[in-house]
Amino acid sequence: MSVVFSLRLKKSRILPDAAPAEPGGIFMKGGNGSLVILIHGMTGSPNEMKSLAASLNRKGYSVVCPRLANHGQPLDVLKKSRWQDFYESARCIMTEGEGEGHSGPVFVSGLSMGALLALLLADEFKERVAGVSCLAPTLFYDGWNSPDSKFWLPLGYKTFLKYFFYFKEEPPYGIKNEVIRDRIHKYYNEARLEDTENAAQYGYPYFPVTLLHQMHLLVGHLTKRLPHIHAPVQLIQAKDDDTASIKNSKYIYDNIGSEIKEMILLYDSYHVITADQERDTVAQKVESFFSAIGAGINNG
Repeated sequence: MSVVFSLRLKKSRILPDAAPAEPGGIFMKGGNGSLVILIHGMTGSPNEMKSLAASLNRKGYSVVCPRLANHGQPLDVLKKSRWQDFYESARCIMTEGEGEGHSGPVFVSGLSMGALLALLLADEFKERVAGVSCLAPTLFYDGWNSPDSKFWLPLGYKTFLKYFFYFKEEPPYGIKNEVIRDRIHKYYNEARLEDTENAAQYGYPYFPVTLLHQMHLLVGHLTKRLPHIHAPVQLIQAKDDDTASIKNSKYIYDNIGSEIKEMILLYDSYHVITADQERDTVAQKVESFFSAIGAGINNG
């Protein structure tokens, strides 16, 4: 990633006090009575979960994937968001009706930051969340394509300058598949800081440093909660993840309070494993994990 500094970003509307999910999420009604909540990554979109959602729905699951708060809004709005706003977008599914009315268990899964939010749902809703699948969970930006400039970020978090620095996404964009990567590159390579036209499909080309600060705060909160999370957990990560190394999954595996846990490595993908070369394998592993938990509940 390259670093961009800008004072020229156009100011947009003021953020609301509450931060519900943005329009444009995914909902697929299933027939097996179980619900899966899918959570996309920071600066991403529900589109990156679309293949997994369709695969789970074909197996009978109802699937909800909200567009996280302020995703799809101008970058000036998104960069002012808090991690709590993103969590509320997922949490409201559990509290406002979409998570109700299912005779079977509720499962949660998320990609990157979405995996961390999924774990928080399991922590808060201990009696309702039957299992969690963490896909490329990101606690540390320590992948082989992470920028050297990340080491000064803790200093940047303490100053107002964090509102004017952005990381520009560069190849491989978390994607090993060359066809998909080329498609993303056509947009990202020419995108200006103000461009959000294709963010709903490809995510944002620029990553505000303010959101990295929010990730830092989210990670600090979650790591304290890990020993208190006891839901069965699955961790799937690419060995060559360009954004977050397998140390991320291993840290969660070693520190979470779950008795039932598994860690799966992929060998032909980068960070966005829900859309990359092994997306079908990911879908199969997630469904098998949830199915086993559901069978155990029914037999119990």
